[in-house]
Amino acid sequence: MDWIKRNLYFVIGAVVALALLGGAGWYLYSKLTLNDQKSEALNKAYEDLKNFNKQPVHPGNGPVDNIKAAKEQTVELRSFQDKVRTTFGKIPPIPHLPKITDRDFSFALSRTISTLRLDATNFGVALPPDYDFSFLAQSKKASFPPGTVEPLSVQLGEVKALCDILFQAKINALDFLRRERVSPDDATGSATDYLGDKAVTNDMAILTPYEIVFRCFSPELASVLGNFASSPRGFVAKTVNVEQEGAMMGVETTGPTPNIPVNPVIPSRYAEEGRYSRPAFGPGATAPAPAVTGPRGVLPTVLDEKKLRVTMAITVVKLLPPKEQPGGPRRPGPRGTTFSLPEGAPYSTLAGPSQTQAGKGR
Repeated sequence: MDWIKRNLYFVIGAVVALALLGGAGWYLYSKLTLNDQKSEALNKAYEDLKNFNKQPVHPGNGPVDNIKAAKEQTVELRSFQDKVRTTFGKIPPIPHLPKITDRDFSFALSRTISTLRLDATNFGVALPPDYDFSFLAQSKKASFPPGTVEPLSVQLGEVKALCDILFQAKINALDFLRRERVSPDDATGSATDYLGDKAVTNDMAILTPYEIVFRCFSPELASVLGNFASSPRGFVAKTVNVEQEGAMMGVETTGPTPNIPVNPVIPSRYAEEGRYSRPAFGPGATAPAPAVTGPRGVLPTVLDEKKLRVTMAITVVKLLPPKEQPGGPRRPGPRGTTFSLPEGAPYSTLAGPSQTQAGKGR
């Protein structure tokens, strides 16, 4: 008891520590048990899914109504699609007109290129000399091949949206931007302006590829990725390749090691063994070389960040308009029957001659 009285605070701390260790052990055990339960439930759901896929398609019987369940799931899927459409907003083409002429596009192209150059200057982004943002083949023309103005206007709007994200992140320089070839004029353009990939269209959307190469530091790269993630447009970063600026991947340097200049005052002052260095042990051992330091009054460099060269593959997701319900509206037929007609179709497209005459006779 005397020892406990003398070490009362130690005993109290030990009891509290044991209690905390016991609580941590109980918490860990309960979470491990919960994890096992969730894992078993997930495995059971996978097994049920496999069994459902192996079973033949059946409308159901008794309390099981697969048709009703399919309709409910279809409604849920369509509501989810409506929510997704707010995230993948459509990028307006430039110019945004009901009908675009060659003159409209030529004027909008020159104005957009001038605006992007001015924005790059304001944000401190370096560009190649007289850069046309992958529209060099069209920048000096006033007329374009038939049927190419619309896709070019769509690409111009998407290129401007991409450049706005890069400029707002204040990258150091934009090397080039590449897009898909959509015009015969693009066949003779520069290789730094075009991609070999093509846009892909599925049941839900059109996926248009782009590639951008720019130089920046790591904070600006984080801002670029954050801007893409928070954008209301349908931008998806497919791949991001980062390397140091000027670094040649896969090339080894075999030249001699450069001589680093050393302050002559340092060896004469600190080279004496046993004063500021550990003595050497063993026969023939020499003292370690003195550390090379900078001049007095200069802080050492803790982090020397290098500029990065980033190659990023971007996919622009353009959702297709929702499809109409199959069958269209239902219109009444003769004698109380109904027909499922396509939208805008006249009654006579499905009604036979005898039915039409009978309808007239009545």
